[in-house]
Amino acid sequence: MTERPFIVAIDGPAGAGKSTVSRVLARRLGFTLVDTGAIYRSAALVAQSEGVGFEDESRLTEFLDRMRLSFRMTGDDNRVLLGGRDVSAEIRTPEISMAASQISAKPLVRTALLPLQRRLALEAKHGAVLEGRDIGTVVFPDAEAKFFLQASPEIRARRRYEELFQKGVERSMGDVLADQARRDRDDSLRQIAPLRPAEDAIVLDSSLLPVSEVVQTMERIVRERMSAAKPGPG
Repeated sequence: MTERPFIVAIDGPAGAGKSTVSRVLARRLGFTLVDTGAIYRSAALVAQSEGVGFEDESRLTEFLDRMRLSFRMTGDDNRVLLGGRDVSAEIRTPEISMAASQISAKPLVRTALLPLQRRLALEAKHGAVLEGRDIGTVVFPDAEAKFFLQASPEIRARRRYEELFQKGVERSMGDVLADQARRDRDDSLRQIAPLRPAEDAIVLDSSLLPVSEVVQTMERIVRERMSAAKPGPG
């Protein structure tokens, strides 16, 4: 029986630092990085570009079945390829962020994209780091290491505001905070796979901790568990 890759689940709300931490951790471990949020963002982008309403289940099913998505590390960036086209920038707009939160609440969408998320991780040669909202509770409830990364709403909104500013997107702090509150509410209250820590997840607060310290803590725990899982001699 083939041994499956070591799975690291990192969940948490928008702006908690999941993307940065996951990217650095995956690189240090030599693991594949799977950004599940980018998968839902890509689905929202396709729906928007093809004029598919989120209530149109037949058309949603049709394009989700043919959606081909992959990730490619380029330097320090985890690029998102949709049908071979790089959509990394397109899926990070405020509009797509809100649309992704809406489309991800659809049971049909979550069911359709679950196999893709698992396949991308299980195809990893050494191990996989998955970031999202329900990795430790739904996608890989048996993940070898589970983390829930959180931060205060104000700090998360400030990070998002600065990210948008760097990209030339003009949004007020008030608008960013309001969008974030709506996303938090939608993600936490949806009936299917709501945002919450897994019971056995290690909760870390990145409000005041530097990325290096968060990553160091996660890496230490992962390496300890990998070492403990290795069969002994004899």
